[in-house]
Amino acid sequence: MIIYIRNMVCIRCIMTVRDELEKINLTNVNVSLGRAEFKENLSYSEISAINSILIKSGLEIIEDKKNKIIRDIKAVIVELIHYSNENLKVKLSAYISEKLNCSYPFVSKLFSEAEGITIEKYYLQQRIEHVKELLVYKKLTLTEISYRLNYSSLSHLSSQFKNTTGLNASHFKDISKKRNPFG
Repeated sequence: MIIYIRNMVCIRCIMTVRDELEKINLTNVNVSLGRAEFKENLSYSEISAINSILIKSGLEIIEDKKNKIIRDIKAVIVELIHYSNENLKVKLSAYISEKLNCSYPFVSKLFSEAEGITIEKYYLQQRIEHVKELLVYKKLTLTEISYRLNYSSLSHLSSQFKNTTGLNASHFKDISKKRNPFG
């Protein structure tokens, strides 16, 4: 994977980038003027961490359109699940297409190639993360959560939770209580 870096103008910049990457244990990288080539693909969080470090040195990653679209897809999904008053029964493909003003087949293929999972799978993972938050922090019952998040039934939520986490919801809640006895 290659990332392009703005404001790299000299050998000192190359050394700075190399040193900063080593500090976060990214050593298998070829750094040259304006770019850093990694042997493996980086996750979005790794790219964000690299950019934060580079900004402190007056450098920054030049984001390509594909990465921006992927970041936007994730943001739209997180916003829909965690912060939106929209009905969660909306058709995900139509919702994403409308928000990003892109065709769904295009963004779906792009997302799957970059992330290794489908948009639908990512959506499901985020939805279950929200269920976990509601179980632990809001102390809601599964029935309340099922209603709040517009699941078709309690059994549908329970099934998705078990398939995604490997635990049933009550066992997850018990484990969470043991980890945080004050919560």
